[in-house]
Parts: sequence; structure tokens; C-alpha cells
Amino acid sequence: MKKILRQRIQEDFMARKKYVAYVGSYSYTGDAKGITLYDVDVENGTFKRRCEVEVDNSSYVIASHNQKTLYSIADEGIVSFRILENGAISRLNVRNIKGMRGCHLSTDAEDRYIFVSGSHDGKLTALALEKDGSVGAICDGVYHKGLGSIAERGSRPHITCAKRTPDGNFVMAADPGIDQVTIYRFDDAEQKLLLADAIRCEQQSAPRYFAFSQDGRFLYIMYEMKNVIEVYSYHYTENDRTPEIEKVQEVATTGYNNPNQLTAATCLTFTEDDNYVFCGNAGDNTVSLFSRDKKNGMLTCLFNLPISGEYPKDVAIFPDGKHIVSINHESGSLTFFKVDYENKLLIMSSTEVPVNQPNCCVMVATGMPSKTAR
Repeated sequence: MKKILRQRIQEDFMARKKYVAYVGSYSYTGDAKGITLYDVDVENGTFKRRCEVEVDNSSYVIASHNQKTLYSIADEGIVSFRILENGAISRLNVRNIKGMRGCHLSTDAEDRYIFVSGSHDGKLTALALEKDGSVGAICDGVYHKGLGSIAERGSRPHITCAKRTPDGNFVMAADPGIDQVTIYRFDDAEQKLLLADAIRCEQQSAPRYFAFSQDGRFLYIMYEMKNVIEVYSYHYTENDRTPEIEKVQEVATTGYNNPNQLTAATCLTFTEDDNYVFCGNAGDNTVSLFSRDKKNGMLTCLFNLPISGEYPKDVAIFPDGKHIVSINHESGSLTFFKVDYENKLLIMSSTEVPVNQPNCCVMVATGMPSKTAR
């Protein structure tokens, strides 16, 4: 009875909370300005368009962990915005990263640093963040070197995801160009990226993205060509020079093995309670749902279903955990679904919303702090 009452109180609180969604798009065609703002209808699982903000080719957007600042990739580097109480955004500054345009951003848990992944030039850049959320000076930058095994990629480095580890001692960078996840030591005193170790992946597997469980015990690496998610245990003590990382599971991103299917895994998103993981798949244009065992970190596929669009570049979970939106890059649309976890179904909850070449989406609670997606 108490559990049901708590759930009802939580649902009522979520219903009264207001959220704004920020969708980043390419703007070079002239049909989009960069970032589109939407009011989020949590109860019905849909968006209502509010306005657009100019950013040159916003290929990736994130919110700071304290939900006060929005960051976007742009042709000129990184653009920062203050998130106002009503969800509107006001530009703080733009910072050049001294390299080619990035493709992925992440901040550390304390919002002290922002890390930029460079797919075009294979550069990882670490920058300091100011107290007001604006982007400060470059702390360090490293270029990956080496030859890869995929001719279509030019057989050279392409960093697509970089994050600080939960223990704060390392920065990891996924490089599908050379099939490895590089591990750098990084601390607040030196603020330098020092090579420590690497997870050397199977040739032509293309590790594109990774995420940690909330407790920091498990690491999940998504491969866009091998089309699998690998689960690793993660352990680090101050006496170790490098973390202990051990593979415990490999599961197909679509839930089934089909080597003839022209599919590429695109994104990995965890629910707020860490119990479920969504994975987007381009080619067959589906989303897969996995349940997650918190004790051993292992995943079990519950379904693999179509998203009524082409190239789901991102999947964002609504704050209630009951709805998702698929960010369909090629078809230029946002499609909305209610998730039936018990019956393993997706039910379309709204008509699609058109948006030119969308890349990603982040939802933020207005007027109050909330956790951001990992």
C-alpha cells in the first residue's frame, strides 16, 4: 500500500513539473537554425514547438548536471547557454577548441570540465568550466594515432565519445576508427590527459559510445559495426595505476544475431532508475529495450521494434520513464511512444513532429534542479 501511495505521489509531482526539450540539428541546409525548443507534455508523451535558437550545425547538445547550462557543438567550437527559469536559453559564450568540429560532449559530475570528442580529426579536448557555466580555457588536448581496419573510415582515428570515469581519476575515449577505448589519467591538479591504458576491441567492431551504471560498477560499450553491447565490471582503488576492467557479457544491439542485416547501433540511453537501457539501430530503424540486473550488470533484451522513422540517431526518455522520443535524422522527424514494459510493447503516443536533420535531444526541468541523462 505504501509503495502504491509513493508511486502516486511521484506521478503527481512529475505531472506538475514543467520540462523543456532541446533538439540539436544541422543548419547548413537553411531549413533549421540549430537548436529547437519544445515544451514537454509528460503525461501524453509529446512535444509542442516553442522556438528556434541559432547555432551553426548543432550536432550534439547536453545539459550540465546542475541543469543550469546548455552546451552545444557548433562549427566554431562549443557554445554555452544559461537555462532560464522558463526554459528559454541565453547565450553565455563560445569557445574555440583549436581543432575540427566535435561530435560529442560530456561534463564531469561536478561540472568543472567539459570534454569534446573529435570524429573528424581524432582529437580529445578537455576544457575548464567557469562558475557561471561558461566554457573556459583549454586544459589539454590529445590526438589519437594509429591505423584502423575499416577502409570506409579512412583507417584513421575518429573519437566519438569521451567521459570522465565515475571515480574521477580517468577520462575514457571511444575510437571506432582504431577499434579501441583509450584510458587517460586526469586529475584536478595537473589537468593533463596522460595515457594510462586501453581496451583493445575486435577489429572492425567500431566502439562508438559507452556509459557507466550509476553506482560506477559497470561499463557498457556500444559497437556500431559489430552491433553489440559489451558489459564490463569496473573497479579502481587508489593503490592501482589503472582500473580493473573485465568483460562479463556481450549482447546483440537488436536482440538477435543477423550478420546480413545492414544495421548500425547509434545510441544508448539508460532510464533514471538504471533498470532499463534503450538502444537505437539505424538500417533496420528500430529501438531495442534491455532490462538490467543491478547485481551483475547483465542485460536481457525485451524487444526490438520499429520507430516509424529513418536513422534513429538518439532516443530520449521522458521524465516519467513511461515514454520515449526517437530522434530520426534521415526522415527529419521526432516520433513518440509509450513504453509498455510489462507487455514488451511500444505504443505510438502522438503524431510525429517534423524537424530538419535532428541529431540529439535533452530534456530539462525548468525552475528546479534535476539529474541529466548520461
